[in-house]
Amino acid sequence: MVEREINYEAFQGYLEEHKLMGTHCKSCGQLYLPPRPLCAHCHGSDMDWQELSGNGKLIAYTTVHIAPTAMIEAGYGRDNPYCVGVVQVDEGPGISAQIHGVDCSNPQKIAIGTRLKAAFIERGQDGVQQTTLVFESI
Repeated sequence: MVEREINYEAFQGYLEEHKLMGTHCKSCGQLYLPPRPLCAHCHGSDMDWQELSGNGKLIAYTTVHIAPTAMIEAGYGRDNPYCVGVVQVDEGPGISAQIHGVDCSNPQKIAIGTRLKAAFIERGQDGVQQTTLVFESI
């Protein structure tokens, strides 16, 4: 595997390959998702990519009724809310993403601790598509 620079463009490239990648500090072992080029724990810069399982649990969430343009183009809005949450992956770190497979019109039924898995969808705005990380209930 060709080692990629640690930046947003590389992370997006991995998403396009349907891979969830974090960064791992070679000095102290900390793992980050979303990836970061520097370790917040030891301030080291010797980082490498690590592929993650994509499995995790929901630790926080909110439902969104007033959507930005890209989400309106995807069919969401006042009458069709969507859920965004923080998912703690099994390897430890957490990331925010849209949550699929939950009842957004009855948010009181969404349970913290729900098991989720990473999924990759194509979404865009003004005709420009890119792969987006979402999580769906298992």
